[in-house]
Amino acid sequence: MTGTSSSQKADRKTRVTVLVALAANLVIAVAKAVGGIFAASPALLSEAAHSVADSLNEVFLLAALRRSRRPADRRHPFGYGKERFFWSLLAAVGIFVMGGCFSFFQGIDALRNGAEEKHSGYVAGLIVLGVALLAEGASLIRALYQVRRQGRGMDGLRDPALRTVVAEDGTAVLGVTLAMIGMALHMVTGQVVWEASASLTIGALLVYVAYRLGREARDQLIGEAADPEASGRIRALLDAQPEIDSVEALFTMKMGLDSVLVAARVDLMPGMDSERVEEVAVRIKRSIADLVLEADQIFLDVTDRPAAETRESPAATGERGGA
Repeated sequence: MTGTSSSQKADRKTRVTVLVALAANLVIAVAKAVGGIFAASPALLSEAAHSVADSLNEVFLLAALRRSRRPADRRHPFGYGKERFFWSLLAAVGIFVMGGCFSFFQGIDALRNGAEEKHSGYVAGLIVLGVALLAEGASLIRALYQVRRQGRGMDGLRDPALRTVVAEDGTAVLGVTLAMIGMALHMVTGQVVWEASASLTIGALLVYVAYRLGREARDQLIGEAADPEASGRIRALLDAQPEIDSVEALFTMKMGLDSVLVAARVDLMPGMDSERVEEVAVRIKRSIADLVLEADQIFLDVTDRPAAETRESPAATGERGGA
């Protein structure tokens, strides 16, 4: 219950962080779009597309937070934890298509056809970008604050929703800075190549961020193993059991943000009757559940098969962790 309560509390904080980012991006997207049209600025229009993509992605992340906490049912006996990874993958696709591709289009179009901007257009555009920089910076500080509260280093970025917000806000701050530099150089030199280059750079940045987020979500969707440290602790616990002769195979897989499936194939010491085997199996599962709190699906396969067969998928026979 304590683990579930803390997870729900973390989700509420993440939801607030996502809502703050969504509100900031919606206001900024409108301001950038109006300013970009008024100033005929490719860099500003690229940033508008970036903010629209981020706003849509925040909607995806809110859906991930709500849907991933649904309880297990007959159709999904392992729960809906991987919904979090699915919606994060959609967010990465949104960044790539709506942000990166549109920014490339704006940059290439500006290089081919040029862009005429009046002095008032430069000023309006730079003011919009200045306000956007403050708003995006405030949203990034909020996200980084939550990351620091949830854990040190990468532990604070375990949640793909929070990780996506940090990546989006960080990219947005860098993108706005590039757009301001491009517009300023265009204003000083009269050469549109500076602003077009800024737009192309923003596009490349968004494509890179989308690739990194998409790759992480893909790895988790197709079945990523638990952290090596957690797997090592589980194996050490199994090796330390006097009733276990050898650990033939150990498999782990992340089923959600705080849910891990553990399947182990072990060879017990000879001479144990069926009641003793059952008693030992239950005790070992409870020990694993106590050792790794995320391990809520634990399966133990007692076998005497030769080690050559341990490469096969483990037969899932057992009970939920903590039984």
